[in-house]
Amino acid sequence: MLNASEFLLLSLGLVTLFDFLAVFEFLGNVPLLQRLPGSSVRKISELVIPKHYERGEYVVREGERGDGLYFICDGEAEVVVDPVNTAEENHPEFQLKRYDYFGFGLSDAVHHADVIALTKLSCLVLPHEHSALLQPKSIWSAEKSLDTCSPVEHILHLEPIEVDIFRGITPTDAPKFGKVFGGQIVGQALAAASKSVDCLKFVHSLHAYFLLVGDFNIPIIYQVNRLRDGKSFATRKVDAIQKGNVIFTLLASFQKEELGFVHQEVSIPSVPTPDKLLSMEELRELRLTDPRLPRTYRNKVATTEFIPWPIEIRFCEPKTSTNQTKSPPSLRYWFRAKGKLSDDQALHRCVVAYASDLIFLQVSLNPHRRKGMKPRAVSLDHSMWFHRPLRADDWVLFVIFSPSASNARGSVSGEMFNQKGELLVSLVQEGLMRKVTLKPNL
Repeated sequence: MLNASEFLLLSLGLVTLFDFLAVFEFLGNVPLLQRLPGSSVRKISELVIPKHYERGEYVVREGERGDGLYFICDGEAEVVVDPVNTAEENHPEFQLKRYDYFGFGLSDAVHHADVIALTKLSCLVLPHEHSALLQPKSIWSAEKSLDTCSPVEHILHLEPIEVDIFRGITPTDAPKFGKVFGGQIVGQALAAASKSVDCLKFVHSLHAYFLLVGDFNIPIIYQVNRLRDGKSFATRKVDAIQKGNVIFTLLASFQKEELGFVHQEVSIPSVPTPDKLLSMEELRELRLTDPRLPRTYRNKVATTEFIPWPIEIRFCEPKTSTNQTKSPPSLRYWFRAKGKLSDDQALHRCVVAYASDLIFLQVSLNPHRRKGMKPRAVSLDHSMWFHRPLRADDWVLFVIFSPSASNARGSVSGEMFNQKGELLVSLVQEGLMRKVTLKPNL
């Protein structure tokens, strides 16, 4: 059943029944709207009104309030800032083309210049009364504020500075590990890239390099570079910057969903379901009083400040060993975001990217652990391939294996499955691994 806006769009010939989503996709390419939640862009696509103009016709006149915020779909227009000289001089900076916008959506101010159609012109207009959609409290949800969203959604929130530039912070209650957590940088950088792509395209692969350690006491600036925009694919490069230095870089490719060949040759391993396993918090309480663990280890756990992670984790094979006990180079655990996430597929993939670095490279250290050894592990690069749509607030099984370690580097590979056994994500990471010699107590 079509609503009034859809029927109007169809009747005026702007779109046809089978490509009404083209309006949603078009608005998703407007830079002003890309910082908004997908739900807001979808709502705006239902509320915009089509307007058509002939060459030379005034779209708005100086001193008028206008109908709202105008988005140019087809044709060209010009802002006339100097009517006396407009015929003699060319002002390319005032010429408006597809995806450009003008007008007042957030105020009742009048226009200070004429806007004239240079060619036949088609616009979509968002009326003034719906301007509140342009100012959501979160980049992921139009319905929630940062105070009511899930913890990981809060971490992945970015402040839009200008087109393709965002600012991210490390909340006080976020995991830090002595520096900015690598998964946080991956997730925030992917969020910045996702906010520069239209809402119908989702990341299908990413490749990232960790260049410098991040300082969690200062914000991180994310600079997006639009490498390519096609009908089906888009490519983005994101640099994370602190103190003028690039500390991390990400290359991500996005694709519009489409039908194609389907097969899966890997199977989900036989593991206990998450409802039969203990949470990390419950395991921690048990380890505090487990006599099989060294007293010094239990005392350290008891006196170390415990900051809950925004991701819930349940290990498939809980162990009584410590981080100084040798074990196989493999690990399997279920994870999901704490709380309910917004219904934005881009957010769910950013959350999975965030969670993928929580316990990954450390598996490569398992065969080399021994009493008295203090290892140092730092991620160097990280790659992910997203095979199917997913929900990060539903249980996901992470299967990790380390095939090799050499030359002070360890490598790990991973597969993520949903509870139906569908392969969701494939991952690979390499990191620096060095021994830190512990000095004897004097």
